[in-house]
Amino acid sequence: MFIIKRSKGKINSLPVREIDPEYLKSISSKLAHIILKIISENPCYPKEIAKKLKIHEQKVYYHIRNLEKSKIIEIVKKETVQGAVANYYSLTAPSFFVKFKEFTTSQKIFDTEKSNKFLDPFIDQGKLNAKIIVGSPDPHGPEKARSRDGYYGIDLALFLGTFLHYSPQMSVKLDTETKSEDLQENLIIFGGPVIIIVADKINRNILISFDNKNNWDIVSNISNKTYHTDETGIVVKIKNPFNNRKYILLIAGKRYAGTKAVIISFLKYFDEICKGNNHNNKVSAKVVEGIDIDSDGIVDDVSILE
Repeated sequence: MFIIKRSKGKINSLPVREIDPEYLKSISSKLAHIILKIISENPCYPKEIAKKLKIHEQKVYYHIRNLEKSKIIEIVKKETVQGAVANYYSLTAPSFFVKFKEFTTSQKIFDTEKSNKFLDPFIDQGKLNAKIIVGSPDPHGPEKARSRDGYYGIDLALFLGTFLHYSPQMSVKLDTETKSEDLQENLIIFGGPVIIIVADKINRNILISFDNKNNWDIVSNISNKTYHTDETGIVVKIKNPFNNRKYILLIAGKRYAGTKAVIISFLKYFDEICKGNNHNNKVSAKVVEGIDIDSDGIVDDVSILE
C-alpha cells in the first residue's frame, strides 16, 4: 500500500505497511524515533547506533528488540565486526499506519488474495521487486536467434502496471545484457529458451520444460504429456536456482505465437493462471495453447491445457 500526497502540483507517494495498535508503544519514545531515522537512511547494527548517539548500547538494544517484535524493523544481513557477529537492521517499510476501521471494496481488477499470492514477491507493496529479462532482437545464442516476441512484453507491462503504484527505476534488461549479479534478484523472464539464454539455463530446474532435442517441445513431468504445436506456452513460478531466497516467473512460448498465447492468458484468464496446475494445484506451472477463434490465421484466444 501507499500513502499519496499532492504537493505543488506533483503527486508524491510512499510505501506504507499496517501495524497492530498494540505496537504503537514501541515507536512512542523520542529515542525510538531517532533510531528509526538512522536505520531508514542505512542498515545499521545496534552497537553502531549507540556509538553514533553516544549512549549505552543496552538502551538501543531495548528499542531494537521491541521494534523487531513489532515487525517495524528486520535483520537484512549479518557481518563479523571486531570478532563478533553483528545484525544489521533495516525498516520493513518506509512508513507505517494503524487501521481503526475496515477497508471498503475497491474496483481494482484482479486485486484478490490468489493474484497477490501469485505475484508475490515480484510485486511487493505496489512496487516492482524484480528484474524483467527479455530476448535481444539481435542474433545471439547457439542458434543465432532473434527475438520476435519482445513487443508482447508491452502488454505484459500494462498488465503488471495495474498492480503497481510506481516503478522507481528501470527494470528491463535484454538477456544479452544480463550479468551474474542480476541473476541473484527476483526475475520475470519473458520469452522462450531459444531466445532467452537464461531461460535455457533454468530449463532443467522446472517440472514443465522445453525439450531441446525434440524441436523445443513442451514436456510436462506433472501430467506426463508432451505438447508439440508452436502455439503452446508455459507460465512457471519457481525458486530462483541462482539464489534460493528469490523467485523466477518464466513466461515462455515454444515459438513467438506461444508467447503471445501466454500473454492472452494473463489478460483474459489470470484467475485461472493463479490456481496452479490442473493436475496439482500446489505447483505454479501452467500450459496454454493459442486458438484462432475467427479463423484469420492469428491467435486471439487460448485454451488452458493443464
